[in-house]
Amino acid sequence: MDISITLPDNFQSMTISELLDKEWLVPRKVRHFLRTRKGVSISGQPVSFQHSPQAGDTLILHFEAEDYPAPKSQIGEAVSLDILFEDEHLIILNKPAGLKTHPNEPDETDTLLNHLAAYLAPKGDFPFVVHRLDRETSGCIVFAKNQFILPILSRMLENKLIYRRYQAVVAGEIPEKHWIIRDKIGRHRHDRRKRVIDNRKGDFAVTHVEKAFYNTRTNETSVFCTLETGRTHQIRVHLSGNGYPIIGDSLYGGAANQRLMLHAFELHLIHPFSKEEIVVQTEPGLW
Repeated sequence: MDISITLPDNFQSMTISELLDKEWLVPRKVRHFLRTRKGVSISGQPVSFQHSPQAGDTLILHFEAEDYPAPKSQIGEAVSLDILFEDEHLIILNKPAGLKTHPNEPDETDTLLNHLAAYLAPKGDFPFVVHRLDRETSGCIVFAKNQFILPILSRMLENKLIYRRYQAVVAGEIPEKHWIIRDKIGRHRHDRRKRVIDNRKGDFAVTHVEKAFYNTRTNETSVFCTLETGRTHQIRVHLSGNGYPIIGDSLYGGAANQRLMLHAFELHLIHPFSKEEIVVQTEPGLW
């Protein structure tokens, strides 16, 4: 596997060794193999790990199969995917409601990951999960297209460098225009599927809620939500636990006569290699 990366105009000078270790999070063992095999080249010429590349240089990193073993996972069907952004390193999709993000059992094939694997297979790529959306939730979701970029995207997510904005429709009228929910979230004592607000033993969680509009006819409020943390079912638990269950969320007290009205509407990130700003939206979303 060869990875080609052109350093951006704002590249800050550092050695190849620093670039691989600090910026691109290449594991120590793989860095050792790259060094001993002379697996890093610029303009077709191998370079040492003490070389300092310049902005505009194109680095080629050559990996062997044992550096990043191919995953063992079932391939689904090459169904039509709603692709919001794609390059050689990552892909952003608009996930439909009712489809799992990834399989939980080895023989599962009907998940977004399986279908994306079928789409990428002819190109010799395979997708890797960066984050997930609940089965009932739709919208923007990022997958890595190789194991090289996967830890970089995971670190960006952990450091809140991937911005996600959700739409939701809840029962009742939320009076505040802006609302920050800081309730801790823990596991339900009797139902493994559920989470609950538990301000004594739960995990720290923060959700920002912005009121979009209130529908007097249906007594429903449409809101935008952004997350400071990524707890399981965080938006659903925070809203329902404060008296505003999401429409369609039967697990947390919402009316179940339609789909879950929760949608990952918008996603921003700075591409870790090109440094370009990527902004995607799933128009029109829920409204």
